[in-house]
Amino acid sequence: MKAVIYARYSSDQQRDASIEDQVRLCRERLAREGWTLTQTYADRAISGGSLLRPGIQALIEDAMAARFTVVVAEALDRISRDQADVAAFYKRMQFAGIRITTLAEGEITDLHVGLKGTMNALFLKDLADKTRRGLRGRVEAGASAGGRCYGYDIVHAFGPDGLPVHGQRRINEAEAAVVRRVFRDYATGLSPKRIALALNAEGIPAPSGGTWGPSTINGNAERGTGVLNNELYIGRLVWNRQRYIKDPDSGKRVSRLNAPDQWVVQEVPELRIVDQELWNRVKARQAQMTNDVRGAAGGPQEFWDRRRPRFLLSGLIRCGCCGGGYSKISANLFGCSAARNKGPTACGNRVNIRRDVLEATVLDSLRQRLMEPKLFKAFCEEFTAELNRLHAAESSTVDQAKAELARVERRMGKLVDAIAEGVPARSVKDELVRLEARQEELRLALAEAPAKRRPLLHPNMAELYRARMTALQDALITPDTQAEAVELIRSLVEAVVLTPEDGTLRVDLHGALAGILALCSETRKASPVSGAGLAEQIKLVAGAGFEPATFRL
Repeated sequence: MKAVIYARYSSDQQRDASIEDQVRLCRERLAREGWTLTQTYADRAISGGSLLRPGIQALIEDAMAARFTVVVAEALDRISRDQADVAAFYKRMQFAGIRITTLAEGEITDLHVGLKGTMNALFLKDLADKTRRGLRGRVEAGASAGGRCYGYDIVHAFGPDGLPVHGQRRINEAEAAVVRRVFRDYATGLSPKRIALALNAEGIPAPSGGTWGPSTINGNAERGTGVLNNELYIGRLVWNRQRYIKDPDSGKRVSRLNAPDQWVVQEVPELRIVDQELWNRVKARQAQMTNDVRGAAGGPQEFWDRRRPRFLLSGLIRCGCCGGGYSKISANLFGCSAARNKGPTACGNRVNIRRDVLEATVLDSLRQRLMEPKLFKAFCEEFTAELNRLHAAESSTVDQAKAELARVERRMGKLVDAIAEGVPARSVKDELVRLEARQEELRLALAEAPAKRRPLLHPNMAELYRARMTALQDALITPDTQAEAVELIRSLVEAVVLTPEDGTLRVDLHGALAGILALCSETRKASPVSGAGLAEQIKLVAGAGFEPATFRL
């Protein structure tokens, strides 16, 4: 049997040798069983609360391609601690005809998935509750719950029992002086952008160690982020202002504000850096700025929701040097935001470009070069080949399931014949029940198997795109259709990257494939081209790597 090993440890505080230890034990199990090791997959310092890990994802991809027949791990919780993820992984392996064996539980069955999945999920919840309980106790004692705060140093000390005391801080006078300066400058009328530029010009490191930006200073008043909103500077420690929830789709943590009655507030006057009078002046100015925005459109959220891109390429232009955005710096010029907001230490790109020149260049490229027939033909060939490869892999798995179903049904027929010939039914009952259950599983898996999808790329798509793009440019100059045309054109552009070369800017246009396909599919006549379906196929097959839409102008 072809076997693979999966190993994982969850914390960067654990030993990297933990992976090697797990692999060694699994190799010994493989040797005892006489299995052949074909691949080892590992995830280092990654939580088991999600399957969005490179190692486990590579294992799943190879499993769907039928490259092995058994997965070996130290325990089921190495694969995942999330109950839903464990069940989903088990279901995928069952569909691919692959066994899961662990050193702790043996061969994994439905019973293991239910019980161990529940136990692992409870373990994670219990661990989170205990961690929060410990952090709350530390905060209520006036200590830090974790994380470094600008303006303070972490104190490494030991208690009378010789054990380390965590969460102690003291004021860093050099950084505290910078904090007071930021508060004074803002209270006297300077904008966060001007303050950041001045700090960067003097070479003062930001809290992250890099350069200062307006958001570092202004932050978000509601969430208590940014230098101007940190209440620790007035000797007030606030904890549990927000909580983090993991997005089940992306695996990333998303913050959510807690109700004020859930906050834990502790007075720590010895850590005060900013006097109350200066703090009040800053809060008064922030309130005035908020009222100004609120008066513009009935409320800050409503104001931003109604805001449309002011220009054709607003928000799509990127600097090729620092990766930041290009924004309007005068009536007709775009310039690198980082170079102007943070100074030359953040980005040295000071080359500007006229808005009309850039828009004309991009529009001409969208019409003439973005779907050049020769490049589109090459893309069609690569896409079709990759789609066929995936179909072959899917067909292989389906064929295996069909062959096993045929074997199961033949075996069931033989058992029925044996009963008819006088063999006692009780002696074959258990085997027949097991075969019937497996028959149902295989039939369900085959019913859920994706149907073969033919490539939907039409050979005349490039010409159709050009015709529609020409019509869009004409619609731009017509007031009644201008807004709709702008939105459609913006959907075709993923990014416009501007890079200085010999005193001018090189323009790299990155096309958005989904938008291109959707534009080509918008026709009154029935067409073999489905923009939405095809875009989803291409995303599934190749992702951004197959986009035939990046041009240097």
